[in-house]
Amino acid sequence: MAGYGYYRTSIFTAMFVGYTLYYFNRKTFSFVMPSIMEEVTLEKDDLGLITSSQSLAYAISKFISGVLSDRISARLLFSSGLFLVGVINIFFSWSSTVTAFTALWFFNGLAQGFGWPPCGKILRKWFEPAQFGTWWAVLSTSMNLAGSLGPLIATTMALSYSWRVTLSLSGAIAIGVAVLCLFFIVNEPMDVGLPNIEPGAKKGDRKGSTGQESTLKELLLTPYLWVLNIGYLVVFGAKTCCTDWGQLFLIQEKGQTALIGSSFMSALEVGGLLGSVTAGYLSDRAVARYGLRSHGNPRHDLLLSMMGGMAISMYLFRVTVTTESAKETELWTLIFLPLTYVTNLTEDEVSLLLSLFPPPCPPFIVLCFLLLNPCKLLILIFVQTSL
Repeated sequence: MAGYGYYRTSIFTAMFVGYTLYYFNRKTFSFVMPSIMEEVTLEKDDLGLITSSQSLAYAISKFISGVLSDRISARLLFSSGLFLVGVINIFFSWSSTVTAFTALWFFNGLAQGFGWPPCGKILRKWFEPAQFGTWWAVLSTSMNLAGSLGPLIATTMALSYSWRVTLSLSGAIAIGVAVLCLFFIVNEPMDVGLPNIEPGAKKGDRKGSTGQESTLKELLLTPYLWVLNIGYLVVFGAKTCCTDWGQLFLIQEKGQTALIGSSFMSALEVGGLLGSVTAGYLSDRAVARYGLRSHGNPRHDLLLSMMGGMAISMYLFRVTVTTESAKETELWTLIFLPLTYVTNLTEDEVSLLLSLFPPPCPPFIVLCFLLLNPCKLLILIFVQTSL
């Protein structure tokens, strides 16, 4: 009989590929927006309405999905959501009006919410608490993978064929992978004859308290949960603004070229990928060293430091990028100059680091968004492991 290693590999691979398609099909409208605007007349208000409808539906759906994942099969929820996303994207490719775009993208957001909560439940069932942060971080890089490669793939497809073919093909692939996920994902070890993994005991827990009998009402009244919700709202809002409007902001407000705008999108996702893995690894090291506690969490310090760095980097991004930014490489040295006092690097060493990035992509942008995904990731890890 196959052991934990085989099932962990197959389950994790299925969820990684599946959620990569979840995210790709969530952002296909943004990826092919220029091509759509060439065919369909869309104003900024229309673009905002379409993207906002999806975000609203996604927020509602994630809450509902979190409740449903505790009551029905997480495998079924994950697969059915991906299937619906694929179907909706195909219907979207057949549409040509703002009303249809908005309605379908709203339903896309509803289906998108069925993806992430089941992943957390399945990972908790298959991995030890001290491993959870690392594997959660690796799984979250599926979004960065889709976000970094997606614009290139979608743009190439749209130029070679059309934006309608791009959405139809991505939707069809999502449907096929959804069917495969039904076969490869297993809810918990007990379903395949293996002992379930017991959750790690928290330091300070009273004897006989299992922490598993909390009701939905008790959960919603937990102050700790609301603090994390507010933090997640801030971080997710910043990331959503950057991914949906950052490219247009650089081009229209800061006078940058389309090349700089696309470099911004790539830097965001690459920085998020590296930062997410690093945050997951460091947070697991903290848990392994200090253990889980009934009050507080060893991941707090890392989260607070990253949120502080994110706030500073977002401010610098807002005030330092100008029409001359891409032409004056010395500007980036001035931006990085404060790092010489924090890291003990010399100005020559900072310049050497800057030279590692290709000229079209301001390296500051990579630093700016290296901190975005880790903050979001750590908040989610807290919710999964601390409550």
